[in-house]
Amino acid sequence: MKMLKKTNKEVLQKEEAAFATAARIKYYDIVLDHGQGATVTDIEGHDYIDLLASASSTNTGHAHPQIVKAIQEQAAKMIQYTPAYFANSQAARLAPRLAELAPMSGPVEMVWGNSGSDANDAIIKFARAYTGRQYIVSFTGAYHGSTYGSMTLSRVSLNMTRKMGPMLPGVVKVPFPSPWERLVGETEEDFVDRMFAQFMLPFETYLPADEVAAILIEPIQGDGGIVKTPPAYMRKVYEFAKANGIVFAVDEVNQGMGRTGNWWSIQHFGIEPDLMSVGKSLASGMPLSAMIGRKEILESLGAPANVYTTAGNPVTTAAANATLDVIQNEHLLERSQRLGAKAEEFFKQEQAKYSFVGDVRMYGLDGGIDIVDPVTGEGDSDATTKLMYRIFELGAIIISLRGNILRFQPPLVITEEELDRAFAMIDQAFSELAAGKLSAPANAEELGW
Repeated sequence: MKMLKKTNKEVLQKEEAAFATAARIKYYDIVLDHGQGATVTDIEGHDYIDLLASASSTNTGHAHPQIVKAIQEQAAKMIQYTPAYFANSQAARLAPRLAELAPMSGPVEMVWGNSGSDANDAIIKFARAYTGRQYIVSFTGAYHGSTYGSMTLSRVSLNMTRKMGPMLPGVVKVPFPSPWERLVGETEEDFVDRMFAQFMLPFETYLPADEVAAILIEPIQGDGGIVKTPPAYMRKVYEFAKANGIVFAVDEVNQGMGRTGNWWSIQHFGIEPDLMSVGKSLASGMPLSAMIGRKEILESLGAPANVYTTAGNPVTTAAANATLDVIQNEHLLERSQRLGAKAEEFFKQEQAKYSFVGDVRMYGLDGGIDIVDPVTGEGDSDATTKLMYRIFELGAIIISLRGNILRFQPPLVITEEELDRAFAMIDQAFSELAAGKLSAPANAEELGW
């Protein structure tokens, strides 16, 4: 007797009884079943072009044959033995490869984690141990993870602190120089000077620089809107850190692993960090992260200060070794640059056609597209929700950030044909919005960050 397939709605209703609201940011009522390259398919058989890449954690695409093979072969040999006690052949091969790729000179070491959150927690641990200082400085708009340490470092949603305080002590937030903070008619130089003055205010009033262990920044903020730190501002912060013995740390969890056309987003600035967190696409979405840094900092703690039972296990590190091979052999850095330029050209053309398309930021295949009210220039969350939902109906997965920003991060293996089809869907949605043909879904107020 043939079994009837269940619908997305049926599976979600059953899951809802056992799944907490806090564990998912709501967007679309689909249950994903499988994927290949830049396409994902739900349990009802609907295909979607993936413009999110699982929050930039599948830069090599879905079910890449080489990565699948590496996982299968390793799983048949050994799935798990804790790296907390013994090395395994895959992790032992991966560690020096990552150290060699690190954008820092001199001896480099690393530690494993299960997620980007773990890696950012490790930054707190090692920076405090190395400097003997307590304070950590991070930025508004940042997303660093959901463990208590990384969550305290973040400032992208009130629900990451609401009802959960007190948070980790010793963390100080400063304003991120996002483009929305820039005044009308303000030059880039004046904007940088003004924002750096705000950065300096805590140090001049209540935060002794000689008690600060680390400054942690996303060179290109991800969940904060896909926005690059102004290079002159980054240089000022870096020089301040160096002048005051402060560890300069960068979060590459979202923006690393080739996403921006370089291995690491900090490489767009000509600056060497002291510590760096990596995750998401490190193992093509398998649960693995790393915190990489200068040896003298990494040697400031002894075991078991940063060991996890499953972090760096044979299967996840096999996936990561295969991921590095795919990125290198398929020239995905160059591909991100080339297709990113094509995407930027498309969105600039849309900007010229539609007055509700505001700022377009593209760094490789990594973009934030502001949707604004044409009259006021302010962000238009209602229009953004209508657009992303219509694009989804047309057959592509895209989400919003900060309410009014379309997040464009397809897998780096996306074909030009898929990209062109996605552009056609986006243009159709834009055209329909301009014609007043789009309406918001019934649950619009529930969707997004």
